[in-house]
Amino acid sequence: MSTPNTANLPPTPISDALHANGHWNPNWDPIAEVDKVWMEKFLNMGLHGKHVLDPKTFELIAIAVDASCTHMYAPGVRTHIRKALELGVTKEEIAAVLQLTSVLGVHTMSMGAPILLEEVAARQTQTPT
Repeated sequence: MSTPNTANLPPTPISDALHANGHWNPNWDPIAEVDKVWMEKFLNMGLHGKHVLDPKTFELIAIAVDASCTHMYAPGVRTHIRKALELGVTKEEIAAVLQLTSVLGVHTMSMGAPILLEEVAARQTQTPT
């Protein structure tokens, strides 16, 4: 198998900037290794909201995304909380976003609790008393 020619790949200014300013997520390394162009497109997609949403709203959404149970990226949460505070977002507003975001995790219980109850009931019917 031959090594791909990377000389003809387009530049990756967003990835390069994130590396330079320390905001690169090391979990992205394997993705970038597999396909630098796709990674750059993915990062660029995340920037589109900055031109539509006001800065406070953008930072609050970024906090929610980074704090979500499917992402859990603490450095991003810290960065976006700092930016939100600098923009005048209150501690209470940020706490409300974190509280709302935590609701995503309720599905663990809404799925798991009924199964637990079913299995306990099934075990009780199988076990002589």
